[in-house]
Amino acid sequence: MLSGAVDERLSAGSVSMSVMMAIETAALVVPVTALEFLREECLLTGEGPILTVYRLQSQSKASTSLSVLLNYRIHGIRPKPQTGDRRTSDPDDEVVVFGGKAVRLLRLSAGGQRLEPLGPLMELPDWALDVRWVSGEKGPLLGVALAHNAALLLDPVEGCVLALCSCQEGCLLYSALLLGGNWEDSVLVGGTVFNQLVLWRPGGAQPGGKAPVERRLPGHSGVIFSLCYRRETGWLASASDDRSVRVWGVGDLGGVGGGCGDPSPTCLRVLYGHQARVFSVKLSPGRVYSAGEDGACLLWDWGGGGRVARTLKGHRSGGVRALAVSEGGDGQDRWVATGGADGGIRLWRVGGEEEEKGDAEGGQGDAEILVDLGFQGRGVPKVVGVVGDGHWIQGRVVVNTDHGEVYLYEGGRWGLLWEGGPEFQSYCVMEVLRVRGWGASASREGLCALGSLSGGVQVFPLSQPGAGVLLRAGPGKVHSVLWVKGQAEGQGRGGYLLASGAEGLVHRWQVEVEMRDTGLALRVEPLRPLLLPPCAKRWLTAIVYLNRPQGALWVCGDRRGSLLLFEESEHHQEKKRGAGEEHEDEERGREAHNGLVESHDEKGDVVVGEEDEEREASRAGLTLQPVSSLFGVHGKQGVTWVSEHRGLLYSAGRDGCVRVLRVGPEGLEVLRVQRACRGMEWLERVLLLEPQDSEEEQRAQEPEGSGKEARFVIVGFHSVHFVVWDPVRQEKLLSVPCGGGHRSWSYCPHQDGLSMGQGALVFIKQGVVLASKPSGEAPSRAGSLDLRQGLHGRGVGCVCRLGVVGEAGEGRWEVLVTGGEDTSLTVLAVQPQTGAVRVLSVITDHISNVRTLTAVKRLDGRTDRGTDEQTESLSALLVSAGGRAQMQCYRLLIGGNGQLGLPSCQVIQVASHRLDDQWERMRNRHKTVKMDAETRYMSIAVVDDGTESVLLALACSDGAVRLFSVSELRGKFELLWESFHHERCVLSIAPCSLEDGHGNRRVFLFSAATDGRIAVWDMSTVANSDKPPTAALAPTSPCLTVPAHQSGVNTLAVWEEGLGAGHTDGARIALASGGDDGQLSVALIRVQYQGEAVGGRYCLQLQSQWSVALAHAAPLTALRMLSPGLLVSTSPDQRVCLWRLATTGLSQQGALVSHVADAAGLEVWIEAGVGSVSGCGDRGWVVVCGQGLQLLKVTDMEDGGNREVKTGRKSCVGGREECVKVSLHQRCLDDKTT
Repeated sequence: MLSGAVDERLSAGSVSMSVMMAIETAALVVPVTALEFLREECLLTGEGPILTVYRLQSQSKASTSLSVLLNYRIHGIRPKPQTGDRRTSDPDDEVVVFGGKAVRLLRLSAGGQRLEPLGPLMELPDWALDVRWVSGEKGPLLGVALAHNAALLLDPVEGCVLALCSCQEGCLLYSALLLGGNWEDSVLVGGTVFNQLVLWRPGGAQPGGKAPVERRLPGHSGVIFSLCYRRETGWLASASDDRSVRVWGVGDLGGVGGGCGDPSPTCLRVLYGHQARVFSVKLSPGRVYSAGEDGACLLWDWGGGGRVARTLKGHRSGGVRALAVSEGGDGQDRWVATGGADGGIRLWRVGGEEEEKGDAEGGQGDAEILVDLGFQGRGVPKVVGVVGDGHWIQGRVVVNTDHGEVYLYEGGRWGLLWEGGPEFQSYCVMEVLRVRGWGASASREGLCALGSLSGGVQVFPLSQPGAGVLLRAGPGKVHSVLWVKGQAEGQGRGGYLLASGAEGLVHRWQVEVEMRDTGLALRVEPLRPLLLPPCAKRWLTAIVYLNRPQGALWVCGDRRGSLLLFEESEHHQEKKRGAGEEHEDEERGREAHNGLVESHDEKGDVVVGEEDEEREASRAGLTLQPVSSLFGVHGKQGVTWVSEHRGLLYSAGRDGCVRVLRVGPEGLEVLRVQRACRGMEWLERVLLLEPQDSEEEQRAQEPEGSGKEARFVIVGFHSVHFVVWDPVRQEKLLSVPCGGGHRSWSYCPHQDGLSMGQGALVFIKQGVVLASKPSGEAPSRAGSLDLRQGLHGRGVGCVCRLGVVGEAGEGRWEVLVTGGEDTSLTVLAVQPQTGAVRVLSVITDHISNVRTLTAVKRLDGRTDRGTDEQTESLSALLVSAGGRAQMQCYRLLIGGNGQLGLPSCQVIQVASHRLDDQWERMRNRHKTVKMDAETRYMSIAVVDDGTESVLLALACSDGAVRLFSVSELRGKFELLWESFHHERCVLSIAPCSLEDGHGNRRVFLFSAATDGRIAVWDMSTVANSDKPPTAALAPTSPCLTVPAHQSGVNTLAVWEEGLGAGHTDGARIALASGGDDGQLSVALIRVQYQGEAVGGRYCLQLQSQWSVALAHAAPLTALRMLSPGLLVSTSPDQRVCLWRLATTGLSQQGALVSHVADAAGLEVWIEAGVGSVSGCGDRGWVVVCGQGLQLLKVTDMEDGGNREVKTGRKSCVGGREECVKVSLHQRCLDDKTT
């Protein structure tokens, strides 16, 4: 958050057209353009004009921030070098910040907790590319490299120029680096527009002359974006548009004597590894760091031939705009910070040279090192499993071969564990379960189950295979065996075993490990079998057990892709054994009671067989039937995973989707669907990420069964790689080239459950048991830390407000939803008091960009759009639309968390629709024209928000205005009506509703296209009909057409204007529009009733029209009504303007230069319960979205702008912040600017 209200109004570039209104910034998320470490203590970040300080030793939280550069973005931060040892009695640091044409000197004091400016803001006539501290006679000075290949010497205290020098080659520079401890010996390295590096000496020019170029380094085929020099090695690194990083041997630059280094500098190495442009490069001893547009930060191993030693990825999209590397020390770890175009800041801890060599071999690099475990045994390995904590190195690897033998890998050696009979040869399925053991191997004890071709199921503990039990799962083939951990107390040494036999019969046993005098023993209790519905592939592939008070629930996934729910009531559950039931006769009696016959085979194993009564048992109702099923919900390739967490179910399948479900009154209900990355169709598991909360946070968490969705990552196969995918950050945490999914494998995640990218994979490939080598780093260093969460990296196209939750003050959160060009929706919580922004949920169901959003708030099933009361929770129906003619509808449940304060979000998917899919479902589609696959939804509006369905109007790029209905009960969209009246792209749409005191209502719809005309449609018949809306009720043509602009109309705002006292026979509609011509137009339309009621006959007439020809210097992209007669507009010219509609026309009430580039959308609201003469009082809010997000507060300034700022920050006095303009022609100390 920025400074106080008055200071922010000025520092953000407020243009005061009238003293009645003022705009100030409350929260800001924009691309991070500058990062710099202050020793190992603080990280300084530049986001727009705001400088923020993060203390690395105090949980890496922001300690202070200050807006320092007016309307310029910060592009560089240079702390003043420390001379000698740092004195504890002088903890202050001086920092110079620059960006655009501005330079400012600041002081950081109180251990990094207070920022204050030292002197005025210095504005230069040219762009500053680099600033360096140089020594002077009376104190430190600043050397500034300018964009037109010039340099000047600046006195930071007086704000005057002491010296100016230009190069003879006066070309434009994309990057510059000023080196040297004093001005006379300084050397400037510039990256020219001609893809070359030029070196020259600003202090070596003759008086009145220009300095010549002394070195020229060609080689790049693109412009140079970043430069870095390390004096200890004489290396100069350059990052370019050609996706390469070049390291040059240039020698000593800027040393004593002012030399330009080696007379013949050479290119030591060219580093290729980025997939897009490289924006930043840094050097450290033996390492090169680079970051670029592909969103990756690469650590290059210089001693290893210039290969990528490690890849750091942590930003959603748009690339890494800023990079910083701390100095560290000899053999010490370093901090690496990356700032993204998504506004996020990630902090990494990397090791020294030796440790990074280990990372290169088995860390997070793209090429994982595979280790051959050297299997030694008879036959070919077929199935593999891992038991134990952490990676396979600390656990046990179990392998089953085609000879029916089981081998154990432990301590680097293979050993024969169990040898099966002929029935386990050639075909065998195996599953292992980790259980609590005894003694030193307690954490690595496990149960192994094997299913054969003839119905046998062998179960034995890994520590004592001789204590095994042979079970029977019918006469046929065992298709699968599955272990399920029990949830009851005392079941840590056992679990449930399920074996899928013939004809869809799933046999179940409860297996527990006991310690007896003779050693380990297994206690087996049979349970009622499950019967799967008839289908082609009738066996289980995934299962989860839910222990509920009313009875046990089993949620199963089968090979056909269906999810099944089985319910087991209390009187049907098997009785558990007591602590004293250990006698053999009691065991035999219980087993005989359950129809089991016990015998011993020739090897001494206990054999438990069933009588041939499967068919009779099924007919007699002795099997459990599914009470709910979702047939084929995961396609035809099967369900691969089902798990439960806090009352929600998570399932994965080979259709590329993860589904979040719950058990409702009617059975299984799908809440939402999460797709993995493109091309990742074969999903195998869902891994839940549990944060390491403090005790207070754990107590404040939602209770068990609350239904709060957990953070998770997706495990599956992408082509020939095993991949761990993070759907929120849109990045691969782990990628192992294993050959694809048609093989046996086992994944070992990290122990803490957070650093999923640090796990290891064990798999079988061509008869060889291979494993990926895990990283030896601890999670805190192997992973990364989010200093600030990022939003959309490719631009935010639309924003919608849902409401407010929480308590007043710092407990109050505004809930917003944004849609971006990265095809995702983000649910945000913004705290206006502190400027904090938190991501609650990310939705990635769209296949193209999201252009428009709308929401309907509902409370207890009733529409509640007009209120804005502060509540602990809210519910809203969200509809998003965009490219590829796609619409998505969601139910969002936002709940507050009283102790933590941060809201939670539950997303329920309601419906989805695409025009081309609808065309494919038409019976006589050959008689109609196919929908254009490139049709885009440009704008969306709610026409009627009834309780049963919601009517939506959409502006389409194919020239149509379409009307849809969406029903939450039926879960589907329905196309009701479409009109191609405009015959060109329709850009914007807006509704207006007129009502009288008798409840009569008339609804108008306004649509605008690229021809500059606005059409008015009468939708009253459709909106007011008691029957389901149909196309027959919709209008055939518009009732009025208003010419408004010379070109496209991008945005509309409509409201009802009062006629004054005595006028009861009509109404007046105000129609505001903004277009590509930069014009703001307002038209007043008179609605004349020809009867006494609104619902009767009427006549529309254009009464008057006003316009502001140059309301913005660029196309007006968004326009909203803050209150009747008060408008807010924005444009890519980065201005946010307030307009007042009066009887004489439009007048500007205020303006602010926004820090959000390419502004594309607006959202406005008034805080509940507050009103004033102006209509918004001091409670009006505006959100601007584009290349970032900015929350603005609109206030009244009725006392001339000198209202006391009631904040805890300082404000400027005197109406304007002190600013010094520096002229390039000034050279004398006595010349001072004003």
